[in-house]
Amino acid sequence: MRLKEDQINRLAEKVLADLTSAKLISLKKERGAVLAGIREAIAADIKGEEALEKDAELLLEQTLRSMGGAAGIDRHKMLKMIKEKLAKDRKIVL
Repeated sequence: MRLKEDQINRLAEKVLADLTSAKLISLKKERGAVLAGIREAIAADIKGEEALEKDAELLLEQTLRSMGGAAGIDRHKMLKMIKEKLAKDRKIVL
């Protein structure tokens, strides 16, 4: 998932607002520091997902080359299967 910095900021604000309004958390640090932590967590998750996507595409290309091009295989479906397997192995929730 590709999000712009502005979208990450709005998402972090929404997460913090929802958690505080539901009284699921109480702030022990300044609001800005908490927001920065949430933004960093979201950005790190996105980077992990992008790395997973890149690895899945490389693995798909290697697999197709080893199969001689593999005409007739649905690349999109196979990429999805590879991503799901890698995500499970790496314990990443998509």
